[in-house]
Amino acid sequence: MGDEGYLTTAEVAQRLGVKAETVYAYASRGVLTSVKRPGRRGSLFAAEEVDRLAGRGREPGVVEGIRTRLTRFADDELFFRDRRAVDLVGQSSLESVAHFLWTGELAGRPAFPASPELTGLVRSATGALQATARLTDHLRVAVAVLGAADPLRFDLAPDAVRPAAERLIGVLADALPGGTASGTLGERLWPKLTSRRPDPEILDAALVLLADHGLAVSTVAARVAASARANVYAVVSAGLGALDGQYHGGASTLAYRFLAEAREDPVNALSERLRTAGGIPGFGHRIYRRRDPRADALLALLPDNPVVDLVLDQLSGRADLFPNIDLALAAMMHSFEMRPDAGEAVFAVARTAGWTAHALEEYGEPGLRFRVLGSTGGTAT
Repeated sequence: MGDEGYLTTAEVAQRLGVKAETVYAYASRGVLTSVKRPGRRGSLFAAEEVDRLAGRGREPGVVEGIRTRLTRFADDELFFRDRRAVDLVGQSSLESVAHFLWTGELAGRPAFPASPELTGLVRSATGALQATARLTDHLRVAVAVLGAADPLRFDLAPDAVRPAAERLIGVLADALPGGTASGTLGERLWPKLTSRRPDPEILDAALVLLADHGLAVSTVAARVAASARANVYAVVSAGLGALDGQYHGGASTLAYRFLAEAREDPVNALSERLRTAGGIPGFGHRIYRRRDPRADALLALLPDNPVVDLVLDQLSGRADLFPNIDLALAAMMHSFEMRPDAGEAVFAVARTAGWTAHALEEYGEPGLRFRVLGSTGGTAT
Protein backbone atom coordinates (compact mmCIF):
# COMPACT_ATOMS: atom_id res chain seq x y z
CA MET A 1 0.00 0.00 0.00
CA GLY A 2 1.51 3.29 -1.14
CA ASP A 3 -0.03 5.55 1.49
CA GLU A 4 -0.48 4.50 5.09
CA GLY A 5 -4.14 3.75 5.78
CA TYR A 6 -5.18 3.89 2.13
CA LEU A 7 -5.69 1.34 -0.63
CA THR A 8 -5.35 1.61 -4.39
CA THR A 9 -8.24 0.73 -6.66
CA ALA A 10 -6.68 -2.67 -7.42
CA GLU A 11 -6.23 -3.39 -3.70
CA VAL A 12 -9.84 -2.42 -2.96
CA ALA A 13 -11.07 -4.67 -5.77
CA GLN A 14 -9.03 -7.57 -4.40
CA ARG A 15 -10.21 -7.04 -0.82
CA LEU A 16 -13.88 -6.85 -1.84
CA GLY A 17 -13.65 -9.56 -4.47
CA VAL A 18 -15.01 -7.34 -7.23
CA LYS A 19 -13.75 -5.84 -10.47
CA ALA A 20 -12.07 -2.45 -10.63
CA GLU A 21 -15.08 -1.16 -12.58
CA THR A 22 -17.28 -2.00 -9.59
CA VAL A 23 -14.99 0.01 -7.31
CA TYR A 24 -15.41 2.98 -9.64
CA ALA A 25 -19.19 2.49 -9.47
CA TYR A 26 -19.03 2.48 -5.66
CA ALA A 27 -17.08 5.76 -5.76
CA SER A 28 -19.53 7.41 -8.17
CA ARG A 29 -22.44 6.42 -5.90
CA GLY A 30 -20.76 7.48 -2.68
CA VAL A 31 -20.55 3.92 -1.33
CA LEU A 32 -16.79 4.53 -1.12
CA THR A 33 -14.95 7.85 -0.97
CA SER A 34 -12.06 8.33 -3.36
CA VAL A 35 -9.21 10.72 -2.57
CA LYS A 36 -6.27 12.05 -4.53
CA ARG A 37 -2.69 12.40 -3.34
CA PRO A 38 -0.17 14.85 -4.83
CA GLY A 39 2.21 13.06 -7.13
CA ARG A 40 0.09 9.92 -7.22
CA ARG A 41 -1.91 8.74 -10.20
CA GLY A 42 -5.30 7.18 -9.63
CA SER A 43 -7.61 7.20 -6.66
CA LEU A 44 -7.00 6.00 -3.12
CA PHE A 45 -9.55 4.71 -0.63
CA ALA A 46 -9.47 4.69 3.17
CA ALA A 47 -8.76 1.13 4.30
CA GLU A 48 -11.09 1.54 7.28
CA GLU A 49 -14.01 2.43 5.02
CA VAL A 50 -13.24 -0.49 2.69
CA ASP A 51 -13.08 -2.85 5.65
CA ARG A 52 -16.49 -1.68 6.85
CA LEU A 53 -17.95 -2.43 3.44
CA ALA A 54 -16.22 -5.80 3.32
CA GLY A 55 -17.46 -6.59 6.82
CA ARG A 56 -21.12 -6.48 5.87
CA GLY A 57 -20.90 -10.23 5.44
CA ARG A 58 -22.33 -10.39 1.96
CA GLU A 59 -21.32 -9.81 -1.60
CA PRO A 60 -22.21 -6.39 -3.01
CA GLY A 61 -25.65 -6.62 -4.60
CA VAL A 62 -26.91 -5.92 -8.08
CA VAL A 63 -28.03 -2.41 -7.17
CA GLU A 64 -24.63 -1.51 -5.72
CA GLY A 65 -23.01 -2.60 -8.96
CA ILE A 66 -25.09 -0.37 -11.24
CA ARG A 67 -23.03 2.02 -13.29
CA THR A 68 -24.74 5.16 -14.52
CA ARG A 69 -23.40 7.88 -16.79
CA LEU A 70 -25.94 10.38 -15.54
CA THR A 71 -24.63 11.48 -12.14
CA ARG A 72 -21.43 11.13 -10.17
CA PHE A 73 -19.94 12.46 -6.94
CA ALA A 74 -16.36 13.57 -6.34
CA ASP A 75 -14.84 15.62 -3.52
CA ASP A 76 -18.23 16.77 -2.22
CA GLU A 77 -19.33 17.88 -5.68
CA LEU A 78 -22.33 16.67 -7.67
CA PHE A 79 -21.92 16.24 -11.41
CA PHE A 80 -24.63 15.82 -14.01
CA ARG A 81 -22.73 13.90 -16.67
CA ASP A 82 -19.57 16.02 -17.04
CA ARG A 83 -20.89 19.27 -15.57
CA ARG A 84 -21.04 20.43 -11.96
CA ALA A 85 -24.68 20.75 -11.02
CA VAL A 86 -24.09 24.06 -9.26
CA ASP A 87 -22.61 25.53 -12.45
CA LEU A 88 -25.91 24.94 -14.22
CA VAL A 89 -27.86 27.06 -11.74
CA GLY A 90 -28.81 30.36 -13.31
CA GLN A 91 -27.40 29.24 -16.65
CA SER A 92 -29.80 26.46 -17.62
CA SER A 93 -33.48 25.82 -16.98
CA LEU A 94 -34.83 22.51 -15.73
CA GLU A 95 -36.02 21.91 -19.29
CA SER A 96 -32.43 22.20 -20.53
CA VAL A 97 -30.99 20.12 -17.68
CA ALA A 98 -33.62 17.43 -18.24
CA HIS A 99 -32.62 17.11 -21.89
CA PHE A 100 -28.97 17.13 -20.88
CA LEU A 101 -29.65 14.15 -18.65
CA TRP A 102 -31.83 12.48 -21.29
CA THR A 103 -29.58 13.02 -24.32
CA GLY A 104 -26.17 14.28 -23.20
CA GLU A 105 -26.71 17.55 -25.10
CA LEU A 106 -26.85 20.80 -23.13
CA ALA A 107 -28.69 23.53 -24.98
CA GLY A 108 -31.50 25.98 -24.49
CA ARG A 109 -34.92 24.33 -24.51
CA PRO A 110 -38.45 25.72 -24.64
CA ALA A 111 -40.80 25.41 -21.70
CA PHE A 112 -42.37 22.01 -21.17
CA PRO A 113 -45.61 21.97 -23.16
CA ALA A 114 -48.87 23.02 -21.57
CA SER A 115 -52.01 21.00 -22.26
CA PRO A 116 -55.25 22.58 -21.06
CA GLU A 117 -57.12 19.38 -22.00
CA LEU A 118 -54.88 17.08 -19.94
CA THR A 119 -54.66 19.59 -17.12
CA GLY A 120 -58.44 19.68 -16.93
CA LEU A 121 -58.58 15.89 -16.97
CA VAL A 122 -56.16 15.67 -14.03
CA ARG A 123 -57.99 18.34 -12.05
CA SER A 124 -61.29 16.51 -12.49
CA ALA A 125 -59.67 13.45 -10.90
CA THR A 126 -57.81 15.23 -8.11
CA GLY A 127 -60.93 17.24 -7.31
CA ALA A 128 -62.18 14.20 -5.42
CA LEU A 129 -59.27 14.38 -2.98
CA GLN A 130 -59.76 15.65 0.54
CA ALA A 131 -58.68 19.21 1.31
CA THR A 132 -55.99 17.72 3.56
CA ALA A 133 -54.34 15.90 0.64
CA ARG A 134 -50.71 16.82 0.16
CA LEU A 135 -49.32 18.10 -3.12
CA THR A 136 -47.52 14.80 -3.64
CA ASP A 137 -50.91 13.04 -3.33
CA HIS A 138 -52.07 15.19 -6.24
CA LEU A 139 -48.94 14.27 -8.19
CA ARG A 140 -49.45 10.54 -7.72
CA VAL A 141 -53.05 10.74 -8.93
CA ALA A 142 -51.99 12.96 -11.84
CA VAL A 143 -49.36 10.50 -13.05
CA ALA A 144 -51.82 7.61 -12.95
CA VAL A 145 -54.44 9.60 -14.87
CA LEU A 146 -51.97 10.82 -17.49
CA GLY A 147 -50.66 7.31 -18.01
CA ALA A 148 -54.16 5.92 -18.51
CA ALA A 149 -54.90 8.73 -20.97
CA ASP A 150 -51.88 7.98 -23.17
CA PRO A 151 -52.63 5.02 -25.49
CA LEU A 152 -49.04 5.08 -26.78
CA ARG A 153 -47.43 4.91 -23.35
CA PHE A 154 -45.98 1.45 -24.08
CA ASP A 155 -43.69 2.84 -26.78
CA LEU A 156 -40.33 2.81 -24.99
CA ALA A 157 -38.26 4.27 -27.81
CA PRO A 158 -36.34 7.36 -26.63
CA ASP A 159 -38.02 9.53 -29.27
CA ALA A 160 -41.38 8.55 -27.74
CA VAL A 161 -40.39 8.64 -24.06
CA ARG A 162 -38.84 12.12 -24.10
CA PRO A 163 -41.90 14.04 -25.41
CA ALA A 164 -44.14 12.02 -23.09
CA ALA A 165 -41.96 13.05 -20.15
CA GLU A 166 -42.00 16.68 -21.26
CA ARG A 167 -45.77 16.65 -21.42
CA LEU A 168 -45.99 14.83 -18.08
CA ILE A 169 -43.81 17.32 -16.20
CA GLY A 170 -45.58 20.31 -17.71
CA VAL A 171 -49.02 19.01 -16.74
CA LEU A 172 -47.83 18.03 -13.26
CA ALA A 173 -46.86 21.65 -12.63
CA ASP A 174 -50.00 23.15 -14.17
CA ALA A 175 -52.53 20.78 -12.61
CA LEU A 176 -51.56 21.29 -8.98
CA PRO A 177 -54.08 23.31 -6.96
CA GLY A 178 -53.39 27.02 -6.81
CA GLY A 179 -52.89 29.92 -9.15
CA THR A 180 -51.71 29.75 -12.74
CA ALA A 181 -48.71 31.23 -14.53
CA SER A 182 -46.71 30.68 -17.69
CA GLY A 183 -43.01 30.61 -18.42
CA THR A 184 -40.33 28.45 -16.86
CA LEU A 185 -41.28 25.54 -14.66
CA GLY A 186 -40.34 27.63 -11.63
CA GLU A 187 -42.74 30.35 -12.74
CA ARG A 188 -45.52 27.79 -13.28
CA LEU A 189 -44.97 26.14 -9.89
CA TRP A 190 -44.61 29.32 -7.83
CA PRO A 191 -48.35 30.19 -7.46
CA LYS A 192 -49.04 26.59 -6.41
CA LEU A 193 -46.76 26.96 -3.41
CA THR A 194 -47.26 30.51 -2.11
CA SER A 195 -49.15 33.74 -2.60
CA ARG A 196 -46.00 35.79 -2.08
CA ARG A 197 -44.60 37.96 -4.85
CA PRO A 198 -42.95 35.64 -7.39
CA ASP A 199 -39.22 35.03 -7.26
CA PRO A 200 -39.13 32.04 -9.62
CA GLU A 201 -35.39 32.21 -10.24
CA ILE A 202 -34.90 30.66 -6.81
CA LEU A 203 -37.43 27.94 -7.54
CA ASP A 204 -35.82 27.26 -10.92
CA ALA A 205 -32.48 26.87 -9.13
CA ALA A 206 -33.96 24.38 -6.67
CA LEU A 207 -35.48 22.37 -9.53
CA VAL A 208 -32.14 22.16 -11.35
CA LEU A 209 -30.25 21.13 -8.21
CA LEU A 210 -32.79 18.39 -7.46
CA ALA A 211 -33.11 16.98 -10.98
CA ASP A 212 -31.04 13.90 -10.16
CA HIS A 213 -28.87 12.52 -7.38
CA GLY A 214 -27.52 9.20 -8.50
CA LEU A 215 -29.02 5.97 -7.25
CA ALA A 216 -31.17 7.32 -4.45
CA VAL A 217 -33.82 4.92 -3.19
CA SER A 218 -36.57 6.42 -5.38
CA THR A 219 -34.33 6.22 -8.43
CA VAL A 220 -33.54 2.58 -7.73
CA ALA A 221 -37.29 1.94 -7.52
CA ALA A 222 -37.74 3.70 -10.85
CA ARG A 223 -34.96 1.68 -12.44
CA VAL A 224 -36.39 -1.60 -11.14
CA ALA A 225 -39.69 -0.68 -12.79
CA ALA A 226 -37.89 0.25 -16.00
CA SER A 227 -36.02 -3.07 -15.96
CA ALA A 228 -39.42 -4.75 -16.25
CA ARG A 229 -40.06 -2.44 -19.21
CA ALA A 230 -42.69 -0.43 -17.40
CA ASN A 231 -43.68 2.71 -19.29
CA VAL A 232 -42.45 6.13 -18.19
CA TYR A 233 -45.64 6.90 -16.22
CA ALA A 234 -45.30 3.65 -14.26
CA VAL A 235 -41.61 4.40 -13.71
CA VAL A 236 -42.45 7.82 -12.26
CA SER A 237 -45.19 6.25 -10.12
CA ALA A 238 -42.60 3.84 -8.69
CA GLY A 239 -40.29 6.74 -7.92
CA LEU A 240 -43.09 8.70 -6.25
CA GLY A 241 -43.97 5.70 -4.10
CA ALA A 242 -40.43 5.40 -2.77
CA LEU A 243 -40.19 9.17 -2.37
CA ASP A 244 -43.13 9.21 0.04
CA GLY A 245 -41.20 8.63 3.24
CA GLN A 246 -39.54 10.63 5.99
CA TYR A 247 -36.07 9.43 5.04
CA HIS A 248 -36.33 10.63 1.47
CA GLY A 249 -38.87 13.03 -0.03
CA GLY A 250 -40.42 13.91 3.32
CA ALA A 251 -37.11 15.04 4.81
CA SER A 252 -37.67 18.67 3.78
CA THR A 253 -40.98 18.70 5.68
CA LEU A 254 -39.22 17.51 8.84
CA ALA A 255 -36.60 20.22 8.36
CA TYR A 256 -39.38 22.78 7.85
CA ARG A 257 -40.99 21.79 11.15
CA PHE A 258 -37.63 21.94 12.91
CA LEU A 259 -36.98 25.48 11.66
CA ALA A 260 -40.46 26.49 12.81
CA GLU A 261 -39.59 25.28 16.32
CA ALA A 262 -36.18 26.96 16.14
CA ARG A 263 -37.80 30.34 15.48
CA GLU A 264 -39.02 30.29 19.09
CA ASP A 265 -35.92 28.88 20.77
CA PRO A 266 -33.04 27.62 18.56
CA VAL A 267 -31.01 26.06 21.36
CA ASN A 268 -33.95 24.23 22.90
CA ALA A 269 -35.11 23.02 19.48
CA LEU A 270 -31.65 21.58 18.83
CA SER A 271 -31.49 20.01 22.26
CA GLU A 272 -34.92 18.43 21.95
CA ARG A 273 -34.15 16.95 18.53
CA LEU A 274 -30.91 15.47 19.77
CA ARG A 275 -32.65 14.04 22.82
CA THR A 276 -35.68 12.52 21.11
CA ALA A 277 -34.62 11.92 17.50
CA GLY A 278 -30.87 11.49 17.69
CA GLY A 279 -30.29 13.83 14.77
CA ILE A 280 -31.06 17.26 13.37
CA PRO A 281 -33.40 17.34 10.35
CA GLY A 282 -31.72 18.99 7.39
CA PHE A 283 -28.14 18.39 8.54
CA GLY A 284 -25.49 15.87 7.47
CA HIS A 285 -25.61 13.47 4.54
CA ARG A 286 -24.81 9.84 3.72
CA ILE A 287 -22.76 10.75 0.63
CA TYR A 288 -21.24 14.16 1.29
CA ARG A 289 -18.55 14.39 3.95
CA ARG A 290 -18.12 18.10 4.63
CA ARG A 291 -20.81 19.95 2.66
CA ASP A 292 -23.80 19.48 0.40
CA PRO A 293 -23.05 21.64 -2.67
CA ARG A 294 -26.75 21.85 -3.52
CA ALA A 295 -27.54 23.37 -0.13
CA ASP A 296 -24.69 25.84 -0.42
CA ALA A 297 -25.92 26.98 -3.83
CA LEU A 298 -29.56 27.35 -2.84
CA LEU A 299 -28.93 29.00 0.54
CA ALA A 300 -26.72 31.58 -1.19
CA LEU A 301 -29.72 32.70 -3.26
CA LEU A 302 -32.12 33.05 -0.34
CA PRO A 303 -32.76 36.18 1.75
CA ASP A 304 -30.98 36.33 5.08
CA ASN A 305 -32.65 34.06 7.61
CA PRO A 306 -31.68 34.78 11.24
CA VAL A 307 -33.07 31.43 12.44
CA VAL A 308 -30.93 29.47 9.99
CA ASP A 309 -27.92 31.57 10.94
CA LEU A 310 -28.48 30.90 14.65
CA VAL A 311 -28.79 27.15 14.09
CA LEU A 312 -25.68 27.08 11.91
CA ASP A 313 -23.80 29.01 14.58
CA GLN A 314 -24.82 26.51 17.27
CA LEU A 315 -23.61 23.62 15.09
CA SER A 316 -20.42 25.28 13.88
CA GLY A 317 -18.26 22.90 15.90
CA ARG A 318 -19.74 19.78 14.29
CA ALA A 319 -18.08 19.14 10.93
CA ASP A 320 -20.51 16.30 10.25
CA LEU A 321 -23.61 18.45 10.78
CA PHE A 322 -23.53 20.67 7.71
CA PRO A 323 -26.75 21.89 6.06
CA ASN A 324 -28.10 19.64 3.32
CA ILE A 325 -30.58 20.29 0.50
CA ASP A 326 -33.55 19.52 2.78
CA LEU A 327 -32.52 22.33 5.12
CA ALA A 328 -32.13 24.66 2.14
CA LEU A 329 -35.61 23.73 0.87
CA ALA A 330 -37.05 24.31 4.33
CA ALA A 331 -35.35 27.72 4.53
CA MET A 332 -36.78 28.61 1.12
CA MET A 333 -40.25 27.58 2.28
CA HIS A 334 -40.05 29.77 5.37
CA SER A 335 -38.53 32.73 3.51
CA PHE A 336 -41.43 32.86 1.06
CA GLU A 337 -44.24 31.54 3.29
CA MET A 338 -44.74 28.45 1.15
CA ARG A 339 -46.99 25.53 1.97
CA PRO A 340 -45.49 23.14 4.53
CA ASP A 341 -45.41 20.40 1.88
CA ALA A 342 -43.93 22.60 -0.85
CA GLY A 343 -40.47 21.07 -0.55
CA GLU A 344 -41.77 17.58 -1.24
CA ALA A 345 -43.60 18.77 -4.36
CA VAL A 346 -40.56 20.61 -5.71
CA PHE A 347 -38.44 17.53 -5.05
CA ALA A 348 -40.90 15.23 -6.82
CA VAL A 349 -41.44 17.39 -9.90
CA ALA A 350 -37.71 17.97 -10.33
CA ARG A 351 -36.76 14.35 -9.76
CA THR A 352 -39.25 13.23 -12.42
CA ALA A 353 -36.69 14.47 -14.94
CA GLY A 354 -34.03 12.29 -13.31
CA TRP A 355 -36.26 9.22 -13.10
CA THR A 356 -36.97 9.58 -16.81
CA ALA A 357 -33.25 9.77 -17.54
CA HIS A 358 -32.61 6.61 -15.53
CA ALA A 359 -35.50 4.87 -17.28
CA LEU A 360 -34.01 5.72 -20.67
CA GLU A 361 -30.66 4.37 -19.50
CA GLU A 362 -32.22 1.24 -18.01
CA TYR A 363 -34.20 0.48 -21.17
CA GLY A 364 -30.84 -0.13 -22.81
CA GLU A 365 -29.89 -2.82 -20.27
CA PRO A 366 -31.02 -6.46 -20.16
CA GLY A 367 -34.57 -6.75 -18.86
CA LEU A 368 -35.35 -7.91 -15.31
CA ARG A 369 -31.70 -7.74 -14.32
CA PHE A 370 -32.63 -6.89 -10.73
CA ARG A 371 -33.99 -10.35 -9.99
CA VAL A 372 -32.05 -11.61 -6.96
CA LEU A 373 -31.90 -14.99 -5.35
CA GLY A 374 -33.36 -15.53 -1.92
CA SER A 375 -34.98 -18.10 0.30
CA THR A 376 -38.72 -17.93 -0.29
CA GLY A 377 -39.78 -21.45 0.75
CA GLY A 378 -41.51 -21.88 -2.59
CA THR A 379 -41.44 -21.02 -6.25
CA ALA A 380 -41.68 -17.36 -7.22
CA THR A 381 -42.81 -16.11 -10.60
